[in-house]
Amino acid sequence: MVARWLLRWRVLGSLVRARGVVSWTEVKAHLRHFLRGPRLRHRSGASGTYESESRNGNPPPPVLFQMATGYWLSQAVYVAAKLGLADLLKDGPRSCGELAAAAGTDPWCLYRLMRALSMASVFVQTQHGHFALASLGKSLQSDVPGSQRAIIVTLGEIHYHAWGNLLHSIRTGSTAFTSVFKSGLFGYLQHTPEAAETFNKGMSDVASMLAYAVLLAYDFSGISSLVDVGGGHGTFLRTILQLNPEMKGTIFDLHSTIEQARQYFNGEPCGDRIAVIGGDFFHSVPEGADAYVLCGVIHDWDDDSAIQILRNCRLALNRNGRLLLVEVVMPDDDRHCFSKLLDLNMLVMTGGRERTRAEFAVLLKTAGYSLTRIIPTLAPQSVLEAIPN
Repeated sequence: MVARWLLRWRVLGSLVRARGVVSWTEVKAHLRHFLRGPRLRHRSGASGTYESESRNGNPPPPVLFQMATGYWLSQAVYVAAKLGLADLLKDGPRSCGELAAAAGTDPWCLYRLMRALSMASVFVQTQHGHFALASLGKSLQSDVPGSQRAIIVTLGEIHYHAWGNLLHSIRTGSTAFTSVFKSGLFGYLQHTPEAAETFNKGMSDVASMLAYAVLLAYDFSGISSLVDVGGGHGTFLRTILQLNPEMKGTIFDLHSTIEQARQYFNGEPCGDRIAVIGGDFFHSVPEGADAYVLCGVIHDWDDDSAIQILRNCRLALNRNGRLLLVEVVMPDDDRHCFSKLLDLNMLVMTGGRERTRAEFAVLLKTAGYSLTRIIPTLAPQSVLEAIPN
């Protein structure tokens, strides 16, 4: 309490010296402005946390402090995902003691985690110290449509540590991930099976929902053969084939990834229409398809590397074939857009980048294509269609 009042009087003294404030009315106005500062404006749900605090007489901290402590919440969500708390709550509310016993945690510390995440509308605190899943938290379950559990675990582990060295990337222009893990992302995943399994599962969950957004936006009729370059476990291609029964497809990725992908096609309705091929897209890709799709691949790489991948696809395309890139297209103005943060993520993780329409056009032209059109989807990504020159 004493320290708090000392701080206030020091602030007052600074204001008087700096502004020449002489009346208590003026001092109070300046002090209120200084201590309150700007505040983030929030909508309902998880982002309504600070509004609720303000209504309850507990003012939120200044906006920059909220930004700087954003990783507190992100790591809390990660821990909930890692512990599988949403799976433990899928059948209804449970006490913290029951959850702690099932998750192997300290009951009191788990209660504090759940209480904080209830503030963020991930969980709901009910009577007698029980907790239930909030609507937002249902996506933390493992095997539900739109699950985000695996991608959040990946973000909370390898991304989190790499982002802790963002300063290195900004100072040197090199990838923070490499400076932390002593290996590039894809090399690290090849030698760290557990991290690779979570990463690939997270990418598959994202690809599943993205495929539906692409299908709603782009007409695949007329394409009889499609190669998914860098297709991972094949979730994206499998979804496309399920809704295009006359199409055949090929998943092409690193041998280590492809070996894991094969197990996903046992008993699949479209499994007999899918070929699974391992290789390196910097050397070559399977030849002779009507179309080649690269979903979230090009943004992983710098321009020279991206051009090499695109040229290899061009060499493999049928005479009247087309290239489809599924990527975020950055605005070339000062509009607020998540892609500008995603661009920093690519710098940190792979040394890649997000690109504007003009930058994609130049990239494709250099690789021997013409950009024909860009089709927005319901997701942040668009479909960029290109044909060989």
